[in-house]
Amino acid sequence: MIDAVTTNVMGTVVDVINPVGSHDVVLVCEHASPFIPANFNNLGLDPEAARSHIAWDPGALDTAKAMSQSLDAVLVAGCVSRLVYDCNRPPEAASAIPAVSEVYEIPGNQCLSDEARRARTEIFYRPFEKAVRQALSERKSAPVLVTVHSFTPIFHGEKRDVEIGILHDDDARLADALLNVACGYEVRRNEPYGPADGVTHTLKRQGMRRDLLNVMIEVRSDLISTPENCQAMGETLTRWIGQALETVQSPRHGGRAS
Repeated sequence: MIDAVTTNVMGTVVDVINPVGSHDVVLVCEHASPFIPANFNNLGLDPEAARSHIAWDPGALDTAKAMSQSLDAVLVAGCVSRLVYDCNRPPEAASAIPAVSEVYEIPGNQCLSDEARRARTEIFYRPFEKAVRQALSERKSAPVLVTVHSFTPIFHGEKRDVEIGILHDDDARLADALLNVACGYEVRRNEPYGPADGVTHTLKRQGMRRDLLNVMIEVRSDLISTPENCQAMGETLTRWIGQALETVQSPRHGGRAS
């Protein structure tokens, strides 16, 4: 069994919550924390920017925790800001260590050497990648990968009307099933981001490579701005996932039997 927390010389980089959860779903929250280790000096950002949505997905972790509790599912969560390393990006992607995020330049990520990028990859990404892989391998039957994110209501000055995004890459089985049962919110496919934006890395690397059911859920952050809202959203998403899996895993619908 994987350890509850993976650490190294930089401190905790990935947290594994409810590692013995009984459900086939493996929850992943790549952007769970705004934490920037002290030696990075906030990457040259002022405190407000370093705690803003460019550094993490507000509300996503608490929502994923509510889902973990409702489902009795393992949850793998990143413990370091995506500005240090974005665990939903492959090492070769420039956006894995972004030099610019939205309108913010990230001084501490400018002109990094290949050696510095490799070091961050080994310290922050590899343990996270390993934890997700192990969590999937430890499910007793075919695991299901669900990643949980949040997005800002205003982007580049434009209001976003979408409330929940159901994202997928080439494998749309679980996304299709979720879209069929989702209700009560403005729910859209591959919005506000999609595969062309490079956001499906975890789905492709950890799910599609193994032909596992997989989906990414994006929730507008104003809907999960309080603990109570996170709990309620987590319960809603749990209900949708349960209903969707009954459909997509049923042999009569062409899916795999559970």
